[in-house]
Amino acid sequence: MSMRWNALDVPVHDSQRVYRQLLSVMAEPGTFVEVGGTPQPPSGAAIGAACWATLLTLCDLDTRVWLAPELNTAGLSEALTFHTGAPRTDMPEEADFAVVTPATLEEAAPAFQEGSETYPDRSTTLLVVLDRLDTAGPWHLSGPGIPGMRRLDVGRGEALMKRLATNRARFPCGLDAILTCDTRLSAVPRSTRITRSASEEVDACMSP
Repeated sequence: MSMRWNALDVPVHDSQRVYRQLLSVMAEPGTFVEVGGTPQPPSGAAIGAACWATLLTLCDLDTRVWLAPELNTAGLSEALTFHTGAPRTDMPEEADFAVVTPATLEEAAPAFQEGSETYPDRSTTLLVVLDRLDTAGPWHLSGPGIPGMRRLDVGRGEALMKRLATNRARFPCGLDAILTCDTRLSAVPRSTRITRSASEEVDACMSP
C-alpha cells in the first residue's frame, strides 16, 4: 500500500513564509499566526498542519530530531526523513528539535540539552503539539517582545508551562518552545517570564 507524504507545494517560497511567521511569534511571545496553505501531515499522524510545516521549514541534514513516542506514529519519522533528510535521534539530550506534547513533560520528563553560558544556542527547541492554544488563559507572559503582559491558554499544559517557567533561573540557557495547535502557531522563548493567575484554573477543554 502506498502512502502519500505531503510536502510544501513550493518549498522555497512556502518555507520562507513559514520561517517569517516563526520569527514573528518568537519576537512577540504569546501572539498567534495561522499557517495557511500548508500541507496536511502524514495521514493518521498525531500532529497538525502548523507543526508539520514547521518541521519541513526548520529541519535539514544537520538537525537531529527527537519524536515523543506518542507522536511517532503513521510513518511520521519516515516522512520527515524523506522530505528533509533530518536524522532522527533516540537520545533527547542530543536533539536540536524535539516534537512533544504536554504529557511528554510530566513525570520522568526527558532531559533535553539547555546549552551553556558559552554556547547557549546549543539547546533543544521544543515543538509542542497542543489540543488548545488561545488567549485569556491562566498563564501570564511578560518580558522582551511583550508590552506589559499577555495571557495564554494551552489547555492541559501545566507541566509544559511549569517547565518553561524554569528557564528564567537558567538564562541564557534554557529551552525555546514553538507551540502548535492544528494550523495555529505561537512561541515562548526562554527569555519569557511565566506566571500563573492564582484566581483561575487551567481550562480542561481539549478542543479549541
